[in-house]
Amino acid sequence: MDDYEHKGDKTERILSIYTRLMEGEVIKKEEEALRYGVNARSVQRDIDDIRNFLSSESERSGYINKVEYDREAKGFRLEQIYRMKFTNAEILAICKILLDCRAFKKDEMEEILDKLISGCVPVENQKLVKKMIKNEEFHYVELQHKKPFLDNLWKLAQAINDNSVISVSYTRLKDKKSVVRRLQPVGIMFSEYYFYLTAFIDEEETKQDFDVINDSSPTIYRIDRIQNIDVLDEKFRIPYKDRFEEGEFRKRVQFMYGGKLRRVKFKYRGLSVEAILDRLHTA
Repeated sequence: MDDYEHKGDKTERILSIYTRLMEGEVIKKEEEALRYGVNARSVQRDIDDIRNFLSSESERSGYINKVEYDREAKGFRLEQIYRMKFTNAEILAICKILLDCRAFKKDEMEEILDKLISGCVPVENQKLVKKMIKNEEFHYVELQHKKPFLDNLWKLAQAINDNSVISVSYTRLKDKKSVVRRLQPVGIMFSEYYFYLTAFIDEEETKQDFDVINDSSPTIYRIDRIQNIDVLDEKFRIPYKDRFEEGEFRKRVQFMYGGKLRRVKFKYRGLSVEAILDRLHTA
């Protein structure tokens, strides 16, 4: 049979190849050509048709499937299926949360939302999601500090990952003075509109001024108040048993203030105990 075989035969062949690819089989052109009495070019075109179909499907469903050539197996196989895009509901929820957090400058927020929607929502649904957040985005009120901080956020994240000592200049809240601190950064957290750095002070003299001497809790710094960050060519090590765990810290600290942990006993007479338990995780 030549390359212009009957349409019904071709359809059956493509569906068979597609089904077996989905089942994890390796498809070899020569074997398929013998199976269906066609030449290898016909099988290659079938595979290309399947690739085009999978590519167009990924735009609609958010799942990516790729037919790749496996040199060791000497045949084509379906690359592992994975989810590429958020669902419309997921991306709408994320956009709403971002707008409510108010953590970013207005231009930063608009750019982040545009990237999220264009990169994570199927094309035909992007207009609908944009319409659902349009009013909130238009009336978005940025925070008073109006400072870009994303570069510093990433710089701190890298220092935390590398266990690097850093030197920062920081504006204190109580007297608005700028101070320089050597720190061992251990975590980044978000709470009540702001991103915070949690770090241990690497200066014995400064520690002596603390209200609680030998405080085992990290000190907390608002990242937008950090003017400058120098990553030093020094490493620090914290024993595994003393490592900082953001999740555990979050359970016990509702507002970003440092200090010794305290046990509090209270009575609640409201209608929804969930509101308390969701806020005070250890209650």
